[in-house]
Amino acid sequence: MSLTLVLLLLLFLVILFTGIPVAIGMGAWTIVSFAALGGDYSVIPQKLFNGIDMYSYVCVLLFILTAEIMSNGEITKDIVNFCDCLVGHIRGGLAHVNVLASMLFAGLSGSAAADASGLGPIEIDLMRKGGYPKDFSCAVTAASAIIGPIIPPSTIMIVFVGCVGSVSIAKMFLGGAVPGVILGVIYMILCYSYAVRNNIPKSSERFSLKRLGRSLIQTLPALILPVLIMGSIVFGICTAVESSALAATYAIVVAFARRKLTIRQFIRCCIRSAKSAANVMLIIAIASAMGWAITTLQLARIFTETCMTLVHSKWAFLLLMNVLLLLVGMFLDASPALLVMVPILYPVALQYGIDVIHFGVVVCFNLMVGTLTPPVGMMLFIVSNVGKIELSVLYKQILPFVAAAIIALLIITYIPASVTFLPNLLG
Repeated sequence: MSLTLVLLLLLFLVILFTGIPVAIGMGAWTIVSFAALGGDYSVIPQKLFNGIDMYSYVCVLLFILTAEIMSNGEITKDIVNFCDCLVGHIRGGLAHVNVLASMLFAGLSGSAAADASGLGPIEIDLMRKGGYPKDFSCAVTAASAIIGPIIPPSTIMIVFVGCVGSVSIAKMFLGGAVPGVILGVIYMILCYSYAVRNNIPKSSERFSLKRLGRSLIQTLPALILPVLIMGSIVFGICTAVESSALAATYAIVVAFARRKLTIRQFIRCCIRSAKSAANVMLIIAIASAMGWAITTLQLARIFTETCMTLVHSKWAFLLLMNVLLLLVGMFLDASPALLVMVPILYPVALQYGIDVIHFGVVVCFNLMVGTLTPPVGMMLFIVSNVGKIELSVLYKQILPFVAAAIIALLIITYIPASVTFLPNLLG
């Protein structure tokens, strides 16, 4: 069994580094594992179906649809304009606008890719016109996009809940709110420092309450949506799934009322959302079958015993977990990384008495930092295409933001109250 385990792990690493699409690679490894371990192939279809036969996964499709409709309805431009009125007059103002807009858009999309592709072109263009170098503009856009899956709602947190099954989506959402704000504030400090050091000019337009008020009225439909989502969940009006349906309905009504959405555009939004959700569901289904091999190989038990032998405190385990997840996050997208790593890490976290919400938020936060880290960070590829910039140029400029994100990660790792405070307060 030990030789089989080593060979299968080596095969998985080969698949990982050859750049094969994640779903195909995981599926191939699962089939080989079934053959090597004597599994019954008739179980695979059952595992695939059971993996996605979960009511809470409806949230994934509906939150993606909400983001698509709000983006198509030009809500993104309103968010950027509002942020410009609010912080644009500060030194490094347009970089702050980029970060703050991502924090607000996070409450609509819950997706880093949606943030980068929806807000990205507007933010980069705005910063370029304001005198910022193109490489820095793209780096800020990539870095701020990872706030999307941290501040609620979050599609990867829904996937985490599916992996664990013993925590509510609402508590996970609440747990991500403060860490997302911490990351945004650290980014803003970094942007301010860059603007001062490079003598980036301030906006000539001064802060005006009148201008801010007009922008607020224009942006109000977008700002109400995150409040609607979390408010309905926290006060027990809706479940997470019902809240996602409410959000999608609200987005449709707003977009049609503002005459920013036609029937044809709405159909296109539905098709794009279905494709995005199908990609996530395919990976989840295959990972569920893959779980059979992980269980049979007893990877979770081996890892737990090794950690309990070598690591003697939960703080040391959290450090080890962070290093491991940062490495995994560099090569795998967040959803498949969650599905592979959580079944292995979660039993160890339970042994050390780590709160499940704290564990979940740290894992999700960590994997998002991984998508920002060269050489394979997925977010860098998206922004490279959006911003029309060479990856090699982006790699150098993104490193200070990766360092800033790791500082935020260490804060939420070693100050658990930064994660658990809101869920405990609001119950």
